Amino acid sequence: MAPEVLNTNDRAVMMAAVAWCNQIFPTQLQKMKTFNSTPYGGCAPARATAMLLAALFMWLAPVKIQAVDYEPLRKVSDVVRVQPRAWQGNGNRLKVPMIAWGGDIQTILANGNSKSTASGSLFDKAGLQVELFREDRFLKQLEMYLTGETPFLRGTLGMMNLAAEVTNRNPDTTMVLIYQLTWSAGSDAIVVRDGIRTPADLKGKTVVLQSFGPHVDYLATILKSAGLDPRDITWKWVPDLFEVAADSVSPAMAMLEDSSVDAAMVIMPDAQILTSGGRVGTGAEGSVRGAHILLSTKTADRVIADVYAVRMDFLQRYPAVVEKFVKALVDAEAEMRRLARSDAGGWRQLLSASAGLLLDDSNATGDMEQMFREADFAGIPGNILFFNDQNHPRRAWKIMAEIQESMASIGLMSGKVNIGLPPFDFQKLAGAASVPVAAAETPRFDTNAVSRLISRRQSQDTLGEGELFSFEIYFKPNQQTFPADLYKGEFDRAIELISTYGGALLTVEGHSDPIGYLKKKKDGEPGLVLERYKQSALNLSISRANAVRESLIEYAGTQGMDMDPSQFAVIGHGVMKPNTPNVTYDPDGDLGLQSAPRTKEEWDATRRVVFRIIQVEAEEEAFTPLF
Repeated sequence: MAPEVLNTNDRAVMMAAVAWCNQIFPTQLQKMKTFNSTPYGGCAPARATAMLLAALFMWLAPVKIQAVDYEPLRKVSDVVRVQPRAWQGNGNRLKVPMIAWGGDIQTILANGNSKSTASGSLFDKAGLQVELFREDRFLKQLEMYLTGETPFLRGTLGMMNLAAEVTNRNPDTTMVLIYQLTWSAGSDAIVVRDGIRTPADLKGKTVVLQSFGPHVDYLATILKSAGLDPRDITWKWVPDLFEVAADSVSPAMAMLEDSSVDAAMVIMPDAQILTSGGRVGTGAEGSVRGAHILLSTKTADRVIADVYAVRMDFLQRYPAVVEKFVKALVDAEAEMRRLARSDAGGWRQLLSASAGLLLDDSNATGDMEQMFREADFAGIPGNILFFNDQNHPRRAWKIMAEIQESMASIGLMSGKVNIGLPPFDFQKLAGAASVPVAAAETPRFDTNAVSRLISRRQSQDTLGEGELFSFEIYFKPNQQTFPADLYKGEFDRAIELISTYGGALLTVEGHSDPIGYLKKKKDGEPGLVLERYKQSALNLSISRANAVRESLIEYAGTQGMDMDPSQFAVIGHGVMKPNTPNVTYDPDGDLGLQSAPRTKEEWDATRRVVFRIIQVEAEEEAFTPLF
């Protein structure tokens, strides 16, 4: 039977039922990093059943409320006491870890859609015998790595850095990164209470997240982009990423039960429930009143990098094995894309096998495909950018330096540690003479839809809606060009932001000096003259904003970065939105005389171009994912 189509209110009820259902009957929702309309994490009641389950949930919910037991902020080295051991195994049979994440589909494909290497699979053709296992508890996986049960570690770049102080205790277990699988592109979010509108508003707030989990570097990056220090917030840690058992404590549960928590780093299923379906929490059906998603990795799509690392002693003893392992992953990524696009039967088989290994339910193919869609696979071009491109803003060693600095500032690391980078040539592994590495091969945004969106927001005076970050550059009277040597710092910041938040728009907004217009208005010039002056100023502001945009794109090109023009929106405000302290408007909406700058400093500040990073996740017609 086809599932019933739910309206908006039904969906909220359904999510309440799902929340209850998955608390009482743990299913694959607790083992995944995604949310799909069907089968709602394993519980798929029809509308009437959902109503009954939701009512029962609301009746039982008060029983579940209890004080949240937070964990102390500790370094991995304070928790993991296992002593590193030299590698005692061989290179013939490998235990390879996975986590419940869409990127691991590619590892499963390389193994022939099987837990143990299937005949004719990519690993088999490479002469490898691989036994896959899922271990979502990173510290448990780390212990297996240290004791030699597996030569590999699988986690996010942030998790690897937190663990590096332990792996570096012994030269044999020193970590070497060997491959980037994916970037998270939609499965992780920060949910905030009412009153928090931009990342800068997190200052002084309390944020809860999983200890040693995938969101540590995500939060640190958001704070850095907002100009905040990690010490500007209160960090609270809980043991679980999502609810897996009756005694679990997750960030979503902490936010629901502890009113002192201002924000929670969560996976998207929990974000949907806390915010009543991704809108604003009503306070019912497991949501938090006023809670909303501040930012997800659909916007911040170059923050959480999923990687594989290998032990140094294994790499030194079996370099050919490691290279074959990575080469098989490279080939699997290309084959996976082919299956997704053109081989329906093969694609269904891969999804079913992946759902069985990652979600414990081979029938959960819809959930598995959603997980796949929320992962942006790096492939050869991405690995070259990540590991080899010294100019790329999101290169591995630069991100790691930022992670380590942030974590050391709050006591989660003692200081800087070295993590090795891949020792092989990714372009050679691809088996091609040339590999394109352009950062933006395909436009990510529908330019016509973006234009309509901007026009609508301008007419409604809501351009600031969804703003994440903003900053300004200034220019002199009659200035027409914006050379990079004068604006290098600002251009570097803009490139950093749009590279990190690839799912966001960058608006380039020009503003003209209003004093000439206001003088004419004060002198009583006719309305026609004033309108012509305003139009001229508007045209000039658009021209300057375009000049800044072109100069930024040209500068990025000199740094080896190909900007995606569809990510930019140029806007001209003319004289109508000065940043003077006493901006006023007449009853007819015209700029009031009191808006005139009073000092030279105020006057100089009115001639500006504003860069604004705005998220448009809700505007699905504007955003077009790459894959």
